Amino acid sequence: MISFSNVSKQYGKQILFIDADFQLNPGEKVGLVGPNGAGKSTLFRMIMGEESPDDGSVTLPKKLTLGYFRQEVDEMSGRPVLDEAIAGSGRLGDLHHELMDLEHAMSDPDRGDELEQILERFGHVQEEYQHLGGYELEAKARACLHGLGFEDTQIDGDVGALSGGWKMRVSMAKVLLGNFDVLLMDEPTNHLDIESILWLENFLKGVPATLLMTSHDRDFMNRVVTKVLEIDGGDIVTYSGNYDFYVKEREQREANQEAAYARQQAKLAKEQRFIERFSAHAAKAAQVQSRVKALDKIERIEPPRKRRVVKWDFRIPGRSGDDVLMAEGLCKAYGARKLYDQFAFHIRRGERWCVMGKNGAGKSTLLKMVSGAVTPDAGTVKLGASLKLGYFSQQALDLLDPELTVIEQMQQDFPMEGLGVLRNLLGAFQFSGDDVDKRIRALSGGEKSRLVMARMLFDPPNFLVLDEPTNHLDLATKEMLIDALKDFEGTMLFVSHDRAFLRGLANRVLELAPEDHAEPLKFQGSYAEYVERTGHEAPGVHN
Repeated sequence: MISFSNVSKQYGKQILFIDADFQLNPGEKVGLVGPNGAGKSTLFRMIMGEESPDDGSVTLPKKLTLGYFRQEVDEMSGRPVLDEAIAGSGRLGDLHHELMDLEHAMSDPDRGDELEQILERFGHVQEEYQHLGGYELEAKARACLHGLGFEDTQIDGDVGALSGGWKMRVSMAKVLLGNFDVLLMDEPTNHLDIESILWLENFLKGVPATLLMTSHDRDFMNRVVTKVLEIDGGDIVTYSGNYDFYVKEREQREANQEAAYARQQAKLAKEQRFIERFSAHAAKAAQVQSRVKALDKIERIEPPRKRRVVKWDFRIPGRSGDDVLMAEGLCKAYGARKLYDQFAFHIRRGERWCVMGKNGAGKSTLLKMVSGAVTPDAGTVKLGASLKLGYFSQQALDLLDPELTVIEQMQQDFPMEGLGVLRNLLGAFQFSGDDVDKRIRALSGGEKSRLVMARMLFDPPNFLVLDEPTNHLDLATKEMLIDALKDFEGTMLFVSHDRAFLRGLANRVLELAPEDHAEPLKFQGSYAEYVERTGHEAPGVHN
């Protein structure tokens, strides 16, 4: 059991925790929620012993093993992905690598005179390795890496050749394979596609470890956690249910507190009136005094803290022609991999296509060909009349000027707009108060995503092409975006791993390279209907 008791923690003027308490019991699956900057990562670091509370205590059992997945890319190179994944497996990982070294030593002619000791050591190590389930570990590691989207060639290839996002997945595999008592996972779904998210969901439900995680994916939280801890204004509040239960319960608690606050305010006002009315009456002096004392003793109820979700009503984009996109005979290959072969695709005004497909099926490539960022090898992409296209991808974050502040960037983009209007827009994307004066180079990935999205949607295009727009967005911003785009009158083509986004917005589904037929599937219905019809939430994943 892990427990926080009367924990207080602050950085400079920023108070994160005041006398906060909670406990994590063995085998529980717990979601950690709270606004950005509330102290979720600090809480993880305190459990890991990397930081200590200013006051109070964090207690963990002595022999407890902890696996911590965080949003940082570890340095990795010089060995196959499989070995790197096993290296994090605590004692087993050490034994695996010692066995490999001993095997090399046995076949080294220069060490012939040590052979007896080497063989004896090998026997001991092998026995312990076998006893701890080492030989199953390799098969488990392969299955885990497959689940996270790796191909066999990658698994046996050099880990140093991988991009940052893929190294993150290796770090995650290390944590999942480590047989830890407790898993701490900070945003595990961030760099995964929908297939890997679904695999991870099942994996985490099945492990005996205690789990504490943050995630901006509501469906993922709902399916994995049975308890929610909310960091709220310095306190840690426990809710015993999944994420939807927590939302309902919190609304109920806020409504109850609002009512209790209103009742107490009315009672205090009544008492105050009595005191003011009779304070000059000598005959009532004793009564007035006792009421003043009683008033001082009453414990004041705080009004519930209101969560500010700023609504933003998008301007209505200009109307485009009926034909938004006509793609004919598209071909695109990278080396020997043919992604598109004579592909034809037609989008009409008002359609919102989500593009589904396994990793490497060519989802981003299609969006790049449509937006003009990549040229097809053959075929044509023709955009319709009166069309203004807005393209969002993770690369768009590099187009911001790092030297400007958030508000300066907006003023540079929209010089004719008043400051109030721009501040309102930024508020809807969770930049409030002093946040607008932050320099862009100091922003996190999530903040940059929100800024790029705000710039694009201020004067919205009538054809939105979005590649993983919800990456890095927190739940509140994501829900605001889904809500705002529901009424968007233009056309959309997007890739997203977020099921709430897919369910809320897609009215057409394009599935690339479905297994049973090589032709892409153009499904003329919503994402919810697609799931019902095909029986899966993503290609290649069977529920």
